[in-house]
Amino acid sequence: MTEVVVGIDVGTQGARVLAVSPQGDVVASAAALFETTWQALPADHCEQHPLDWWHATAACLRRVTDALSNKAYIAGVAADSTSGTIVMVDARGTPLRPALMYNDMRSRPYVAEVRAAGHELEQRLGYTFNASFGLPKMLWLTREEPELASRANAFIHATDFILGKLSGDFHVTNYSDALKSGYDLIAARWPAFIEHDLGIPLERLPRVTPPGALIGTVTQVAAEETGLPAGTRVFSGATDGTAAQIASGAVEPGAWNTSLGTTLVIKGITERLLIDPQGRIYSHRHPEGWWMPGGASNTGAEWIAREHAHGDLSTLDAAADQRVPTALIRYPLARTGERFPFIHPEAIGFIDGETESTDAIDRFAAGLEGTALLERLSYDTLQDIGASVGASIHTTGGGSRSVVWLKIRASALGRTLIRPRVSETAMGAALLAAGGAWHGSLSTAARQMVKPDAVVEPDERLARAYQARYEGFKSALRQRGYWTPAAARPAETQAEQ
Repeated sequence: MTEVVVGIDVGTQGARVLAVSPQGDVVASAAALFETTWQALPADHCEQHPLDWWHATAACLRRVTDALSNKAYIAGVAADSTSGTIVMVDARGTPLRPALMYNDMRSRPYVAEVRAAGHELEQRLGYTFNASFGLPKMLWLTREEPELASRANAFIHATDFILGKLSGDFHVTNYSDALKSGYDLIAARWPAFIEHDLGIPLERLPRVTPPGALIGTVTQVAAEETGLPAGTRVFSGATDGTAAQIASGAVEPGAWNTSLGTTLVIKGITERLLIDPQGRIYSHRHPEGWWMPGGASNTGAEWIAREHAHGDLSTLDAAADQRVPTALIRYPLARTGERFPFIHPEAIGFIDGETESTDAIDRFAAGLEGTALLERLSYDTLQDIGASVGASIHTTGGGSRSVVWLKIRASALGRTLIRPRVSETAMGAALLAAGGAWHGSLSTAARQMVKPDAVVEPDERLARAYQARYEGFKSALRQRGYWTPAAARPAETQAEQ
């Protein structure tokens, strides 16, 4: 009989479920969109009903378990979902209102109060509370909807709700989701200021476990809804960003992953907590005690979607391959403002070196190069802060499907790029279950189950050209006041765990 683990990813549009073998093969999968049509809300509000997440998840689980039939033993299940989303539930786990989503900004007026109360925690963990975090949302619910809040048994996260529906325990979360709700990842407790200064009872906050820890088993009720056998082990989950990193295979110290989608997101593993005085990164806690720092640039592949929405990307890639290295220096930011590897709210994209002969292919090729050079600056910045970056980097996201772009990026970075065979976020949740069910640790599970789909080495000719171009790229950023070399800034520090 085949043995599998099941990973669940609940995103902003729907749910995705994978059943994965010990060898890392996807044995069965299913996806479902949420069916609800959302009511109109103010521009800075975003709500979804948790039961819609559950109905989509249950439908996917039924399809996967039907596909497996009696041919597979399900060793465990775990889930991930959006970071910073808050659900208020009663003692039975019933949502008291729609969830405040990660991008709901209505708590903005309360952020200053949260920051003042949690200033010491901010300093020690190296992040800044903002309206996308869970704790300001909890304070908004407590102050603006006091009658409902008084009936709440727990403030939980989206991942917690899905796992609660499976296990019947709605009062448990994980390091990853708890970070933005103010959990002290160093002291391993909910800090007293949440209750003493903000008036949110600590008894309403869930107990916190490492991602991948055993938290219960599938109830009979959940078994009837999903097709999962009653008694199947349920393992603690993570945020979707953390699960995506896990799916890449970057789960041990020195390993890093670049996810190149609409934005450029870099996450890695360090043995010690990194503190960036400029606040460009923040760190989750690894289930094995390490740290998971990351930063997100507003520059990624969004410029391609805007400039080439109806273009044939494979044709553009092939044409660009004949033009690189270009004579252009391009910073392809598609909107105003940057947050990593530098913070500048007024930054805008630019192209230097255009002539009358410059055409759309040149600009496209330069955009591929500029994104790669920004990725290199990101890793150099992480090293300035104190991170160790190895000779290879894992890569996921839509941008990693372009072999031409992989070659450009590897050459600009001077490092090997490794693209995993299965990069779906639900794979990260499956690996959390596998670590608990089979391998004893997440890192061992990743070594056994994450297989490369492509390994791309630097091209020597391009690498030589991009070394010089990189200096010009940094100079162009510096001239515009966007970026300052580390040597010209106050010394950056690294904090001990």
